[in-house]
Amino acid sequence: MAKAMDVLRILLPVALMLMLGILCRKKRLLERSGVDALKTVAVQIGLPAVLLHTFAAAEYSLSTLAVPPIMFLVCVLAWLLGKWAGKRLGFQSRFVPFLTTGFEAGMLGYALFTLLYGTEWLADFARIDLGQVLFVFTLYKALLTREEKGKADLGHLVREMVFSPIILAIAAGVLLGATGLYQAMVPSGAAQVLDACTDFVSAPVGALILLAIGYDLVLRDIPWREALRAAGLRFAIMAVLGAGVILLFRALWPQSHWEKAACLMFLLPPPFVLPVFSDDEQQRVYLSSVLSISTLITLAGFAVLALIG
Repeated sequence: MAKAMDVLRILLPVALMLMLGILCRKKRLLERSGVDALKTVAVQIGLPAVLLHTFAAAEYSLSTLAVPPIMFLVCVLAWLLGKWAGKRLGFQSRFVPFLTTGFEAGMLGYALFTLLYGTEWLADFARIDLGQVLFVFTLYKALLTREEKGKADLGHLVREMVFSPIILAIAAGVLLGATGLYQAMVPSGAAQVLDACTDFVSAPVGALILLAIGYDLVLRDIPWREALRAAGLRFAIMAVLGAGVILLFRALWPQSHWEKAACLMFLLPPPFVLPVFSDDEQQRVYLSSVLSISTLITLAGFAVLALIG
């Protein structure tokens, strides 16, 4: 009975917010502009607060510095595998390689991880996320822009990365944590004041994100055959690469909680921003369909993780 209650405690808030999002769409309680505003608040304000606190309070060592580069290389490998498999399996969309790499940690991962494991090991998840964030803000966006427009404005990409609230929050958190400044603030109570501020700002992030995802989960008019093929290809690539990363983490850090963080990371869907890069309406529908199916796969995997605990 206790186990069942623990699982319900994790799954029911997710299901509730998704259903509320669907209800908001069907009853027109929120317009698209309102949902976009909620996303902006969650991702541009709430999530940076989460990351600032997570990286400030994290422990740093030379060995953990290897995690972001490992994840960056894994994302590159996933893109290459997607490009190779897309050609071999006859996929029509040129965006297939972008569906097989990158992770929607910001709009989904942090909310699910916190529900599943709390904040105790959130720093492990954040370090894994850092590598893929750097990939998405640099190489991923450059390749996407080149695919759609023929060339990429590297200066714009650099400015976008440097001034992103997420990157700035990570940089500030690392500065506070790696230099020992955060710990030095603890005796005076200044660290607790910072924690109170970041906790207050970030409190509604999970609920807002899941509500927005529920609003966007429209399963009608999906080209099921092609979308399922692409989602299945991503799942296969992520399963292979995820298993490899978990084995590597076990070998390098046998006493850590990297495995839990990696399991959830490799279950996440591709970046939700992907359809924005297509000027072709048919491609946007296709990409949105794959993202919807991948999100359902993520939620199913999340339920399994909650059951096995």
